[in-house]
Amino acid sequence: MATLKENRDAHRTLFFRHLAQTSSEPLGLEIERAKGVRLYDPRGASYIDLVSGVSVSNIGHAHPAVVDAIKEQAENYTHLMVYGEFVQAPQVRYATLLAAQLPCSLQSVYFVNSGSEAVEASLKLAKRVTGRRELIGFGNAYHGSTHGALSLMGDESYKQSFRPLLPDVRQLKFNDIEALEKITPRTAAVLVEPVQAEAGVVSPKEGYLEALRARCTQTGALLIFDEVQTGFGRTGALFALQKYDVLPDILCLAKALGGGMPLGAIVADAALMRAWQSNPPLGHITTFGGHPVCCAAGMAALQTILARNLIQQVEEKRARFVRQLEGHPHMVEVRSAGLLIACELGSAERARQFIRLAPEAGIVSDGFLFCPTAFRIAPPLTISLDEIDEACGKVIRTLHRL
Repeated sequence: MATLKENRDAHRTLFFRHLAQTSSEPLGLEIERAKGVRLYDPRGASYIDLVSGVSVSNIGHAHPAVVDAIKEQAENYTHLMVYGEFVQAPQVRYATLLAAQLPCSLQSVYFVNSGSEAVEASLKLAKRVTGRRELIGFGNAYHGSTHGALSLMGDESYKQSFRPLLPDVRQLKFNDIEALEKITPRTAAVLVEPVQAEAGVVSPKEGYLEALRARCTQTGALLIFDEVQTGFGRTGALFALQKYDVLPDILCLAKALGGGMPLGAIVADAALMRAWQSNPPLGHITTFGGHPVCCAAGMAALQTILARNLIQQVEEKRARFVRQLEGHPHMVEVRSAGLLIACELGSAERARQFIRLAPEAGIVSDGFLFCPTAFRIAPPLTISLDEIDEACGKVIRTLHRL
């Protein structure tokens, strides 16, 4: 019988042989199980998860409510039919719960499979409704890796090898109010993260999102909020649009939307959504979007967030992280929007070294696509104050090794 070490070695060999890699230096941790804020490897070693699958596991891993919902729905049915043809209770119930948390102009939900597809659908819908072609995004923004989403990405190094991409795309500088004049009656839509996540947690300056909303209204351009990372309590409100009191025309959701299962959505006014029905009909199609098991899991996760008042705890937990970490000699700055935190070290090499050393201390962190000098702290919202103290101690010990 193979030993545990032999099995681990075999898994690692097969990981590199059969799973396509997009990184030359994957962390390569093998995780056997996960519970709450902790990940466990085959040896039983535990790691505090400070990434949450990149803001996916907002109520932690293997939450009983989500596990039970998945089991119950899987026993009833899984996939039945392409999206929108059958009445499927998990989709209906979840869309109804989402609509109840949102303003009256965001009541129609179109479920898809991922954040990238949500962005693609939002751009298509904006073009269809406005009859315009120009799309505007922002520097250092990330919206996904499919062609349309990639076209709006705010970093040329990730795009140059895949051109030609969508035409008529313009990039603005985030937080530059004067640049908003470049939004014109030619513009179909402006796609923006209310907090730029992969830029290293860049929050909007006071009045900026309001000015952006006003300019879009003035020119007839649709405003699309990408809340794929900021949704479901991550920034200290259920959605960042509520935190900043700015209303988009279309809202893109994914990641925590599925409670750990793959799920995305766009939310808009029903009048906008009806554009999918003509010129052409079936204007956006998905086979697995709104998968009933994923919707059941996502609804259980959202119900847990609301019932446990997790959002009301975010600010206290954010402050506890910041207070313990910001004084370290290697810490140049700690930027935060709720429990989305960038620890700025001022050096890409130091940040990479921290991420590689962190598992040895029993924590898992990650970097940012467009801010290589910082590492990420974005734990499940369920993390306790004691677990925060434990994690901060491990972070500090790792920083001492740099």
